[in-house]
Amino acid sequence: MGKILIIEDEAAIRRVLKKILTEESKTYEVSEAEDGLIGIELIKNNDYDLVLCDIKMPKMDGVEVLDAVMKIKPEIPVVMISGHGDLETAVETMRKGAFDYIAKPPDLNRLLNTVRHALDRKSLVTENKRLKKKVSKNYQMIGESPAIVQIKEIIEKVAPTEARVLITGQNGTGKELVAHWLHQKSERAKGPMIEVNCAAIPSELIESELFGHVKGAFTSANKDRAGKFEAANGGTLFLDEIGDMSLSAQAKVLRALQENKVQRVGSDKDLKVDVRVIAATNKNLKEEIKAKRFREDLYHRLAVILIAVPNLNDRREDIPSLVNYFSEKIAKEQGTSPKTFSEDALSQLKDYDWTGNIRELRNVVERLMILGGKEITQRDVEAFASK
Repeated sequence: MGKILIIEDEAAIRRVLKKILTEESKTYEVSEAEDGLIGIELIKNNDYDLVLCDIKMPKMDGVEVLDAVMKIKPEIPVVMISGHGDLETAVETMRKGAFDYIAKPPDLNRLLNTVRHALDRKSLVTENKRLKKKVSKNYQMIGESPAIVQIKEIIEKVAPTEARVLITGQNGTGKELVAHWLHQKSERAKGPMIEVNCAAIPSELIESELFGHVKGAFTSANKDRAGKFEAANGGTLFLDEIGDMSLSAQAKVLRALQENKVQRVGSDKDLKVDVRVIAATNKNLKEEIKAKRFREDLYHRLAVILIAVPNLNDRREDIPSLVNYFSEKIAKEQGTSPKTFSEDALSQLKDYDWTGNIRELRNVVERLMILGGKEITQRDVEAFASK
């Protein structure tokens, strides 16, 4: 199936082009517009796979039509139709983004080959966009509570940009999940996503971990080693628990963000990096700034966009959906059938005090599936949830 729009002021040429295309394939759905203004309105209101556009037309010429299409729907391939005197202009439209041009009168084979290639290109672009929007099943964001809906909306807006994001929230709330969504819905989705848990790396090693080192930089540096910034080149670097990073490492991260350059430990050579940084913390960084444990200038570099992930106790309406999700996921991992949870059991779980947030809920669901009956009841929850 290919939806094709012909924008051409000469009715005879429109008829010829439409006849050629519809005879070539019954799957082609061909529409017509007699001038550029009508054509642009049709493009705004319809999803076309290809536009064939004449260059010389009254009211709005083909170059203006091309410029408009590039602004409103740049994914649509535009093939220009040129008269003998328009060839120079046709070549210029290629520089502006036209897919190709065809001279009048159109050569049948050239026309059909160009149409096929353009439709193939549109299909690839559409599939690529679909894949970029598709988030890995390992990182689904479950829930429709107002707070989660708001986070999903922010991600949709922010992910395609290069804006840095600071994610805040208690341990176990799903900060890592938000970071993965941002990466997988971004233009960097084909690049690497490198994660660094700043709290898990000793302060004396964090700079080597982030920026790499050269041989001999310190006692155990027996060879050159690239750091995480270099590893994330072309992709995303996720700095988890950044509030635990040493002040000296913070200064180097700030320089990397300002200049898009890093230096390996023990080297004075700058290495250019193209990295989008997403950071997360369970600390109140403004309090850390007051206590002089976190640099204010780094905070403002990181917190272009702030996403606060709510505690599970503040989104209890999502618990039934989360329980069903974890039940199916755990059953698949263990090669068993998912268990159902009675309404009383779900109600009991909604009333539970989830100090460990999503991470704790998953553990409880797994425990109940192992120890409970075929259907998880309120009695099962009372017996096993708190163990």
